[in-house]
Amino acid sequence: MSLEFDFTDKVVLITGSSSGIGAAIAVQFARSGATVVITGRRSDKLAEVAKQCQSVSPKQLPTLEVVGDLTNDEDIKRLVETTVQHFGRLDILVNNAGGTTMSSLTDPEFYQKFLNEMQLNLNSMVLLTHLSVDHLAKTRGNIVNISSIAGLRAFSSNPAYCMAKCSIDMFTKCCAAELGPKHIRVNVFNPGPIKTLAFTTTRGMTIEQNDALFDKMGSLAPVGRPGLPHELADTVLYLASDHAQFITGAQLCVDGGLIVSSDFPMD
Repeated sequence: MSLEFDFTDKVVLITGSSSGIGAAIAVQFARSGATVVITGRRSDKLAEVAKQCQSVSPKQLPTLEVVGDLTNDEDIKRLVETTVQHFGRLDILVNNAGGTTMSSLTDPEFYQKFLNEMQLNLNSMVLLTHLSVDHLAKTRGNIVNISSIAGLRAFSSNPAYCMAKCSIDMFTKCCAAELGPKHIRVNVFNPGPIKTLAFTTTRGMTIEQNDALFDKMGSLAPVGRPGLPHELADTVLYLASDHAQFITGAQLCVDGGLIVSSDFPMD
């Protein structure tokens, strides 16, 4: 039996949704009937994603675009307030926003970069979740957090990112334990290499260099390729759906088997 996702009348907030994985998640939710709230720092990118979402929505539902920077606490508060004021509810929160600047302990600017990475990857998620709890309790909603395989094993070239993602995994489990009695489920994904254009903006790569990097990482996985954004989006929709009502506190590795591969380098 194939699974069908129906998120009609559900309001879904996805962070980091102006491109890449977040955009794919937003489009998949819209395709399944949800009312989608997207957020990011670039209004032009948000407009593009909003247009995609509305084009696949069964009822052509408009997408709410909220421009903001999740490293700014006031923007996070405004994001939640705008969502609830506009729709009167919140059913699903997808904490997807994140990123890294890559920094080792010997970097003279390591500590500041560490603080920046924790603010973007972890602190913003904690605050947004905290502000959303009461709204999610009213709808018996759920939360899906996006972590990384960097939270499951150490990378000597990027300890700050690893620490942030590992903290997300534990935060998810703590939330699941505390929020279960409020009928809020909380789960986390640990993606491996998911082929997007993220590195073209964060590292100044060309599209060709970006594709080559992801293809190289994907070739180390047992499945022999990198993942695609829509594949991660499908798994997010599953955990957010009624098909997964008995799943909370779960940590799902979506990496094509990379983390268990004997070919996966230690650095």
